[in-house]
Amino acid sequence: MGVASGRVRPSRRHTMYDLLKSKLEGLQSELISFTQGLLRTRSTSRQETEAAVVVEKQMNELEFDSVTTDNFGNVVGIFYGVEDGPTLLLSSHMDTVEPCEEGPWPGSPFAGVIEGGKLHGLGAADCKGGLAAQIFAAGLLKRSLLPLRGHLVVAATVAEENGLSIGTRGLIEFTLKDMGLRPAYAILGEPTDLGLYYGHDGRAELDIRLRSANPFHVVDAAEMLTSNLADNDPTAAVQAMLMGRPRFEDANGIRCATIPVERRLGLDEAVDGLLGRMRHEAERLVQMAGAVEVDVEVRERDETLASGIVMKVKRVTHAWSTDPFSPLLSRARQALSAAGCAVRAGKWRLSRLGMGTAGSVLCNEFHIPTIGYGPGREEDAHSAGE
Repeated sequence: MGVASGRVRPSRRHTMYDLLKSKLEGLQSELISFTQGLLRTRSTSRQETEAAVVVEKQMNELEFDSVTTDNFGNVVGIFYGVEDGPTLLLSSHMDTVEPCEEGPWPGSPFAGVIEGGKLHGLGAADCKGGLAAQIFAAGLLKRSLLPLRGHLVVAATVAEENGLSIGTRGLIEFTLKDMGLRPAYAILGEPTDLGLYYGHDGRAELDIRLRSANPFHVVDAAEMLTSNLADNDPTAAVQAMLMGRPRFEDANGIRCATIPVERRLGLDEAVDGLLGRMRHEAERLVQMAGAVEVDVEVRERDETLASGIVMKVKRVTHAWSTDPFSPLLSRARQALSAAGCAVRAGKWRLSRLGMGTAGSVLCNEFHIPTIGYGPGREEDAHSAGE
């Protein structure tokens, strides 16, 4: 509708985004400084205590309504809405892989340097950059004085890089539940190169166990399995399965062998079915070795968090996917378009086994619609010079 001056009245939506952009200019230097400080703080998986202190301090400086570090070591910041409504969870992990896993770095992995307009450091893409963006996105809303219809939770989680999202599970099952909060939607700050991602494959860590009173039968059976089942192709664009070297031990006159296997899981692939198929194939292959018992099971082990909590965890991450036409993705597309940002949807490729996101836990265990949106490229994660 025209107005007396002949100008078009700006829509409320575009006025809101203009306000956010203007407020963002005053936060950019603070955001960069915080991200550099976070990159310079070592926080390998289950050793995130120092990073948690840095995050908690920044949330308090941005005047979150509530900031706490829970029993698992997660840092949880909350902005309460002016009225009850859906709770939105912004979640990114603080932990990184070990520097040695990244290969030789051109400099210190903890330098947090800016080169060519890009910020480099261990975890810059995966996913301290995303964590910083989410914390300051919440701070931006606070400074813009925009009323929230519902609550906003920003969580900096622990113990994600082992692919099991232990911190996220504790956050939803205990911490937020005790606060009376149940997220209706979740956005992960994992690297998507600012695309809207809505799922990825899963993985399972398995052990093939062989037993026989005849030690030579076990050795021969292990050799047959590693020769015929292994798919350790270093040139493959997407790893499907990795098989480790067998470990042998003797007990009470019985020779045992354990062969570690890591296997990609598709969206509709159940772990029980995979175990049955692998057991059947292993039994078929070892028949010529002699009388050997075969079993296949999911690997399970204790994980000790930085807070001291010990949890027994099965090493399985199930594939997950949010409906690309769900209300969450539809609203996300609309918001990006209104803000003048590119809209590009897809899924994480996870070309290397051992990688994953908290989406598996959020979607499959707690049935929370989840998407990812973060800076950095997926292929830069776990790479030297990240």
